[in-house]
Amino acid sequence: MKRRAFLTTASGAFGSLLAAPAANSRIYLSLKDGMIGGKGSLEEKYQLVKDLGYDGVEFSVPGRSDLEQALAASKKVKLPIHGGVNMRHWQIKMSSPNEEERAKAVDAMKRSLQEVHQVGGTSVLLVPGVAGGEVTQKEAWERSIVEIRKCLPLASKLGMHILIENVWNGMFYDPKGPNTQSADRLKNYLDEIDSPWVGSYFDIGNHQRFGKPAEWIKTLGRRIVKLDVKDWGIKSGFSKIGDGDVDWPAVRKSLEEIGYSGWATAEVGGGNKERLAEVLKNMRTHLLGQ
Repeated sequence: MKRRAFLTTASGAFGSLLAAPAANSRIYLSLKDGMIGGKGSLEEKYQLVKDLGYDGVEFSVPGRSDLEQALAASKKVKLPIHGGVNMRHWQIKMSSPNEEERAKAVDAMKRSLQEVHQVGGTSVLLVPGVAGGEVTQKEAWERSIVEIRKCLPLASKLGMHILIENVWNGMFYDPKGPNTQSADRLKNYLDEIDSPWVGSYFDIGNHQRFGKPAEWIKTLGRRIVKLDVKDWGIKSGFSKIGDGDVDWPAVRKSLEEIGYSGWATAEVGGGNKERLAEVLKNMRTHLLGQ
């Protein structure tokens, strides 16, 4: 099976196994569990999220000391932990000119894959490197691909996706360029890796400043395995979903055109029950059009 077809099939299959979709949608709504404010155990927090109507959560790795508690809470509440975010990738970079740092980055990614697999997740989000200063785009591109490939045997063994996020890291766009830039660089990067275990974790709001999210979605197509949901505007900066400049009707149309089915995770300011309910409402309104 070709890589792109596999990614889409796997994404949909994992989603259907983990949770029922939101009404009239093939998209499963989630949030980063660090957004859940207030006191209480993980079970209590996950129960709150479940009661509000979320389909799952995602959390940060590696190095969590509460993996067993998280798995127990997920099972008890019946709220899947669908994936994890490698939070070491900004400090320990696969694009570093230092070989020792790159080796540590690979180790952090492997530990992330193992920890997320332990709680039943299917992916780890990765920022593959940072270009700028002493590291050129070409160097960040080439070095990170070498290091990602070192993680592929473990990813394939565990059945885990390594998903590349589009962020302000200087790799797949011109930081000084216009807001009409295409997703071609990211598309070509993924195609060069050419693995069924590597795809796009497309963040809808991250590139509103440099391109049109709806166009990026169409270009990346079935390379997209999961979505991060946020908004950005010239006046508002990163903002509540719906308060920025993202053309949400166009985003919905593009997702429909590429046949997207999978997880969509809010990555915005969290808080108490009322705030989390607002986030869910905003996702349903703007991402799902409900």
